[in-house]
Amino acid sequence: MSALTILIAWMIEVAMGWPDTVYRRIRHPVVWMGALISWLDTRLNDDSRANWLRALTGAFTTLLVISVSWMLVAFLLGLLPAGPARVIIAAVIAASLLASRSLYQHVVAVAQALSTLSLSDAREAVAHIVGRDPSQLDDAGVARAAIESLAENTSDGVIAPVFWGVVLGVPGLAAYKAINTLDSMIGHRNARYEYFGKFAARLDDAANWIPARLTGALFALAGRARAWSTMWRDAGQHRSPNAGWPEAAMAGALGVRLSGPRHYGAHVNDEPWLNADAEDPDAQGIDRALMLYVRAMLIAAAVLAVIAALSVAR
Repeated sequence: MSALTILIAWMIEVAMGWPDTVYRRIRHPVVWMGALISWLDTRLNDDSRANWLRALTGAFTTLLVISVSWMLVAFLLGLLPAGPARVIIAAVIAASLLASRSLYQHVVAVAQALSTLSLSDAREAVAHIVGRDPSQLDDAGVARAAIESLAENTSDGVIAPVFWGVVLGVPGLAAYKAINTLDSMIGHRNARYEYFGKFAARLDDAANWIPARLTGALFALAGRARAWSTMWRDAGQHRSPNAGWPEAAMAGALGVRLSGPRHYGAHVNDEPWLNADAEDPDAQGIDRALMLYVRAMLIAAAVLAVIAALSVAR
């Protein structure tokens, strides 16, 4: 019944998201995970320790957070008798760990700001969905950042949770979300997290390997034929072993170039272009990316519905 539960969860998330009133009262499961990660980071990530010990304590932190996330959800669901009520409650829990609605809303905000020629507002809006410094981005840079974030987060925030929820149930979805949160918080290649966050970063790469390629395929199916060739040609050039697949497919489907040099504070990463011969996107390019996103998600939902129907019929 995992597929049916995840399908219901996705419908709830698309319809409601995570309401502000609920957030103000109890925050969000990812915030709870983040608080646990921060607490462990503060107490275990000691830069006076040997690198091998920091790597070991980082692996312990990663496994502990994943285990707590898995077991808490499994415990809550285990308290409920089998039946429709358990499916609905499981779906509500799973819905809190999906992000298709919020992702769409954040990218729409960037497109709206750019379309009104407010670069400062567009930079502020895109800062909510990217890790780079947006203060030096021009119109094309903001548009590229928004579309790249839409592509990558479709994999991390939608397809990967749905995939692992179907494969491992709602506890598995919670475990994946813990992995992804760990990577975003401690999976950085800097002095503090190079060793402490290494295991989390590698585990995140592994957990996203299949979903990233599925996401690229969905964008290609929802787009045009060139998306396939661009994805196969350029995905491997990306700095990430996974993000290049949805981003390259998105670039090919829209006929724009993505990635390229980017600023992280005072540091500039000289990244290669994806679909390098194409033009830069603009605000209309973000709108087209959002339409492609919706079509791809409808295809994914249709596939999930078929899987759910087959699982129920067995």
